[in-house]
Amino acid sequence: MTIKISTFNINSIKMRSTIVTNWLDESKTDILLMQETKSIDENFPYKEFEDKGFNVIFSGQKAYNGVAIASKFKIEEIRRNLPIYNDDELEDDQARFLHVKILNINIICLYLPNGNPAPGPKYDYKINWMKRLIKYSRDIYNNNEPLILGGDFNVIQNNNDCYDISKWLNDALYLEDTRKLMKEIINIGLLDSYRIKYPDSKEYSFWDYQAGAWQKDNGIRIDFLLISPEIVDLLDNVGIDKNPRGLSKPSDHTPVWLTINK
Repeated sequence: MTIKISTFNINSIKMRSTIVTNWLDESKTDILLMQETKSIDENFPYKEFEDKGFNVIFSGQKAYNGVAIASKFKIEEIRRNLPIYNDDELEDDQARFLHVKILNINIICLYLPNGNPAPGPKYDYKINWMKRLIKYSRDIYNNNEPLILGGDFNVIQNNNDCYDISKWLNDALYLEDTRKLMKEIINIGLLDSYRIKYPDSKEYSFWDYQAGAWQKDNGIRIDFLLISPEIVDLLDNVGIDKNPRGLSKPSDHTPVWLTINK
């Protein structure tokens, strides 16, 4: 059985539910991780997904953030927020994290904080969030359980993940501490699924709405599907689907996907 797993920062489910559900049909995605739903749970259009045969779980808040997972297979909910590990950490009420099990695979849908302007409290929050993610993911990995971390990481990890890195040197997405912690996430034992197949390619998953970025292909790759060795063994194919970014009133992101044979 071939299973397609995709991640898509949709930038408002209210604005783009039709784009998302049409893309589900066209792409034949079995499991979709969504970020920036920007919807409280009561307003999430779950029936549009259920009518297409998907189970759906969502964690949202008004106007900002929000994550959701739609799956043709049964979803077992594990956790809706990252743990607070230290007494000096503030409570975190931002809807950025969903951990589920589907087909005995741990799947984490995440919307990692942007962090700008940096330095400042927003960047401090980003760094703290990444450290919490590392600890949480490492615990799963150390239990020898299959793991996929998918979503909008808001990290430009390498120069070939950006059209012109000189434009981003002082941005929170590229600062040294950001990239160092992203490397720590990967060094848990995960692999960037896209780079397994395309180690040198310059393809992107985000283009700003401003300055003709889409038309000029001035993009960055900040949406990832990181996978544990158990998933690497099952990996069939990977890709970035640019078509949704070219539609009318699109998200500024586009879907990233992988297929596994299970």
